[in-house]
Amino acid sequence: MKLFFGDFKENILNFIRECGYSPIARGVDDEWNCARSLQGRDYPRFHCYIKKEGAGLRVNLHLDQKKPSYAGSTSHSGEYEGEIIEQEGERIKQVFARIRG
Repeated sequence: MKLFFGDFKENILNFIRECGYSPIARGVDDEWNCARSLQGRDYPRFHCYIKKEGAGLRVNLHLDQKKPSYAGSTSHSGEYEGEIIEQEGERIKQVFARIRG
């Protein structure tokens, strides 16, 4: 699921932490890789890539059901749409609206 927040003036890390996500890494192109556990373990987890685009913020969200199966593999039984993804997207939008006040 792709989300876009226009006129984003907040600090990216403060915003994503407010959403309950932890940063994993920052790419050379300033894209943040972040995750939020569903059950207090590594998997399943919500996983997103976040990047400032112009005056806005782009969030690419999906659900990782499990860890990649093989070394060097990126296959992780990811879900990119569905009710649980929609609910998480709405929750992130609500956090953004609350911060904007």
